[in-house]
Parts: sequence; structure tokens; C-alpha cells
Amino acid sequence: MAPTQKKIVVTLGFCGLVSAADNWFVSPALPAIAQTLAIAPAAATIILTAYLTPYGLLQPVCGAIGDAVGRVRLLCIIVAGLAVSTVLCAAAPTLEALVVARIVTGCFAAGIISVNQSLVGSVVSEEDRQGAVGLLMGVTFTGQGLSAGLGGLICDLVGWRAAFICFGALGAAAWLGVRRLRYLDEMDGVGTVDAPDTDVNAAGVGTVDAPGAGVSAADAGAVSSAERESFRPAAFLRHAAQIFFGPGRAVYIVAFTTGIIFLGVYGFTGTFLAERCGLSSTQAGLLMMFYGLACLTGGSISGRIGETRGQRGVIAVGETSGVIATALLAASTITGSWVPALPAAACLGLGYILVQPTLVSFSMDIDPSHTGLCTGLIGLGVFAGGGIGSSLGSVAIAGGGYLALWTIAGVALVAQAIAGARFLPRK
Repeated sequence: MAPTQKKIVVTLGFCGLVSAADNWFVSPALPAIAQTLAIAPAAATIILTAYLTPYGLLQPVCGAIGDAVGRVRLLCIIVAGLAVSTVLCAAAPTLEALVVARIVTGCFAAGIISVNQSLVGSVVSEEDRQGAVGLLMGVTFTGQGLSAGLGGLICDLVGWRAAFICFGALGAAAWLGVRRLRYLDEMDGVGTVDAPDTDVNAAGVGTVDAPGAGVSAADAGAVSSAERESFRPAAFLRHAAQIFFGPGRAVYIVAFTTGIIFLGVYGFTGTFLAERCGLSSTQAGLLMMFYGLACLTGGSISGRIGETRGQRGVIAVGETSGVIATALLAASTITGSWVPALPAAACLGLGYILVQPTLVSFSMDIDPSHTGLCTGLIGLGVFAGGGIGSSLGSVAIAGGGYLALWTIAGVALVAQAIAGARFLPRK
């Protein structure tokens, strides 16, 4: 990628980092939240579901709206809403109020991942797409791991309410970064573009200055008048259903099961480390930071794995890493030691970051004229699946404890790998 393209990817990645961090710092903080609000730690997991469910359900909606009104314009709105609503979570006096605040936060954050993925897919060449999306998601989900450590540390030092305020401030910083990309939405052929690293041709259409990969304004996040007029709720629902249940449905089914398994397992890791291994919020958070470091590493190498093994091979490596993670977590459960959980966190992060962005790359080829909607449907599958995974995980723990949860997740990953090898597209 050219420097301008990398700048765009990193800026958008930071926005995604904030949205992921905003939810997942809560995982190691659940015991502290439960104690403050006088509820059981297992009951507090509804806070994760409250965020993840709208976060997943609204992703295709936000992706389609971004296609119609301008992706950067929409990002400015939803990132600002994310920052404000996160701060409001700090003032919640009861579990019910906190759940409502997290639902609102999830609604604002819903479009960040899908719009970012669509925008990145537009400003890089098809050959660079796997690596660019991998880098974007690696930066994004680095926040998922690092926020666990920072969130746990802040919770132990000054309390979970202060942690919400701190992550709200990060949201404000992300909003300032997005505002610097507004020129991408202005590159619509209507007027001139006054933005660094852009050229304007005789027709007034800007092109991102990237050697060997010139990108037209319409592809770089801007939208035409026809696209603005094309967004209608009924047409959106019909088109979304055609994509989701069409020839590419295997991609979305795998996205759904990925969310249930990977995010479901991750959501309980912080509570597991506190209850079974006796770690504090800070200790559990620091251990879970290895998830984020593995995400960053996996995102940077996914393109190279794809070059040698193909996209199916990238997913297979990720699923294998996930199975190893569940085995290590089972060992930690049996021994009561946190030591196996450390490489488990890294394997879980590596597995997730190899699977999810690859599914995004698959989806962009399903309907190239509506990449926002296609990538948003991946988000719907993954994050709605994550919300369902949190609920199913509670049932598994109640029925057989953490060992039952890790065993079920491992078996499900093996089944997903077998199904994916047969039904996913060959590229």
C-alpha cells in the first residue's frame, strides 16, 4: 500500500479499535460491576449482550446508509455518538440503566466496522485487499485485547465508572481523526477537492494518490446522486435478504458461527480468570492483552498466509488456532492455573483475526456495487452471533461449568472447519 492508503487504513483502524475496546474492556470489569450493582457475575454478562446485539443487527443497515449518504459523513456521526454514550454509561445507577446505556452505545457503534471495511476495500487494489483488511481488523481488535488490560487496571485503581469515561475520551479522539478524512466524501465529482494527497482531474473528480492503484472518488467512500436516491427501507431489506441467502450464504453462516464461538469464548475469559484462577481485574486484563497483540500480529501476516495457502487456508489456520485455545483453556480449568490461559488468549486472538477479515474479503466479491451492505452483513453474523454466544455460554456454564463451555466451543470449531472447507468459495 502507498503511504496515503496506509494513513487511511490506520485512521479507520483506530476508530475500530475504540469501538472494540468500548465493549471488551467490560469483560475483566464484570466482577467489579457486579459487586457495585449487587448482582451475580454471571448475570452481569447481559451487559456484553446489550452491546453486541445491536452492534451486530445494525451493521448492514449502517453499511447500506454509508453507501447511500457518504461513509465518512456517517462515521463522524456514529463515532461522536459512541463517545458521548460511553461517558453516559459511567453514570448508570442500576443494572437496568447500564443495559439501556450499552444498547444505545452499541447502536451508535454498529456501523464503524462495516463502513470502515467498505471504505478500505475501496481505496486499495484487489490484490492488496486481504492485507489491508487484515491490517484494519488487526488494529481494530488490538483494542479488544489491550482494552482488557487497561480497563482492568483502571477498574482496580479508580473504578469501572472511570474506565467508561476514559474510553469515551478515546472515542472523542477517534472522531477528530475521522474529521480529517472528510475529503473522501467530498470527492463526488461535484466540485473541487482541497485535500492533501489527492489529485483533481478535469471533471473535478479526485483520485487518491497511490502509485499503481488510483482510486476514483466514487470508490473512495463518496457517493453519487443516484446512490443517494437508491436507499429505501423496503429495497434494502429485499437486497439484504438476496445477498445473505444467495450464492454467498456459506460466508455469512460461517461468520455467524465465528461470532458465537470466538466472541462467546472471549466474553467469558475475564470472568473465568477471576473465578477459577483467582486473578484480579488488572491481572486478568493484562493476560488478555495477549489477545490484542496476537490480533495485531495476525492482521499483519494474514495477507502473506493468503498468498501461500489461499483464503480458505487462512481461515483453516485461524480455526486450528481457535481449537488450540479451547484446549489450553480446558487445561487451565482442570489445573486451576492461569499459565495455560496466557497462550490460549494469544491463540484465540490469532484465530479470530485470521477468520473474520478473510470472510469480509470474501463478501466484497458477492456484490461489488454494495460493499457496505455486504460487509455489514458479515458484522451482523459475527457480532449478533457474539451476543447469542454470550447467552449460550451462560447456559453451558450453568449446566457443566467452564470445562463444558470450552469443550463445546472446540467441537463447534472443528465442525465449522469441516463445513467451511467444503462450502466456502475457492479463491
